[in-house]
Amino acid sequence: MTMKLYYVYIVICADGLYYTGITNNVDRRVNEHNAGINPKAFTYGRRPVSLVYNEIFNDILQAIAWEKQIKGWNRKKKEAIIAGNWDILPELAACKGNAKTGEGPVDELDV
Repeated sequence: MTMKLYYVYIVICADGLYYTGITNNVDRRVNEHNAGINPKAFTYGRRPVSLVYNEIFNDILQAIAWEKQIKGWNRKKKEAIIAGNWDILPELAACKGNAKTGEGPVDELDV
């Protein structure tokens, strides 16, 4: 039996905003963003997008929880994990009251 994998990913859009999503095929999903399949999608008018981060999960509930957590983060926290600077997350979490920037809308689950 093959284990199903799920990816939480972040792309950077042409306008510099980040979009976070979840999928079971990250290459296909990034290609779909760049193809502009849905004119109502957050990334449609912000193409091209480039993959800057992805994390693999074998548990869909853990993947959904991680995606939701990232979507609630400000730009600096997202940039920290993109750069692999996990150790500065507690410091960035202590900075309360900053406006969220670079947030995309909640994406439909694509699994």
